[in-house]
Amino acid sequence: MGFVDYEVKGQIAVMTINREKALNALNSQVLDDLNAVLDSVDTNAVRCLVLTGAGDKSFVAGADIGEMSTLTKAEGEAFGKKGNDVFRKIEAFPIPVIAAINGFALGGGCEISMSCDIRIASENAVFGQPEVGLGITPGFGGTQRLARLVGMGMAKQMIYTARNIKADEALRIGLVNQVVPAEELMATAEKMANTIAQNAPIAVRACKKAINDGMQTNIDDALVIEEKLFGSCFESYDQKEGMANFLRKKDDPAKVKHVEFKNE
Repeated sequence: MGFVDYEVKGQIAVMTINREKALNALNSQVLDDLNAVLDSVDTNAVRCLVLTGAGDKSFVAGADIGEMSTLTKAEGEAFGKKGNDVFRKIEAFPIPVIAAINGFALGGGCEISMSCDIRIASENAVFGQPEVGLGITPGFGGTQRLARLVGMGMAKQMIYTARNIKADEALRIGLVNQVVPAEELMATAEKMANTIAQNAPIAVRACKKAINDGMQTNIDDALVIEEKLFGSCFESYDQKEGMANFLRKKDDPAKVKHVEFKNE
C-alpha cells in the first residue's frame, strides 16, 4: 500500500516502510499509508506485528525535512498531530508491535520505534533526536516517550545536545531491548514475534493494556486496572485449556499436549 508493505507470515505480520531512496523518511503520505495498513490488520488472525524499514541503511531517518521546511505554525502543529495520532495507534494497538531497527532511527524514526512495545536493533543502528539543531522540538512524541523509557536526565541530554548514539549505548540506557548483527535482525524479530504468537492472545492483549494503562496512573488505580483485566481472562477457552494442560502435566507428564490457543 503506497510506501508501506505488509506481509502476513502465519500468525505474525511484517510492516515495512518502503521509501528507501529517502532513507524511509516520514512524510504525510507515509503516515497516511501506515495508518491505512494498521486499520487493515486482522487482529483475530495476526497476533504480533514486526515494523521495519526497507534496505539496510535506515529504519526511518526522520520526518521529511523538505516537507516541513515551509510549514506555518498551524501546519506544523497539524503535522505533529498527524504523526502523534499514528504513533499512538501503534502504541495502543491491540496486539504487540516489535520494531526491527535496521540503521538510522533519527527524529521521527526514534519516535516511531519508541511507540512500539519492543525494540530490537541491528549493530549498525543509530538513534537520536536531532530536532533542536533544525530549530524545532521533537514533534511525534519524542519529548514524552524518551523520558519514560530512559529517564528524564538522559532524555534531556539526548534532546538538548541533538547527539546521536550507537546501538550499544542505546542498549545500555534502556532505549532498546536487544542488539544483534544486521544479518540476524529480521530472523530475531520474527522469532520473538512467533514466540509471543504462541501464547494465549487474549492474555497477551490484556497484559499490553494493563501495562500501558497502568503506567499512566498511580499504583492503586493501576492495580484495579490489572484486577479487571486479570478477571477478563477467565471463562475463556484459552484460560481453561491452558490451566487444564498445566494440571495434566502436574498429574501425569505423559498427558501433556501442545495447546493451540484460539483467541476465544
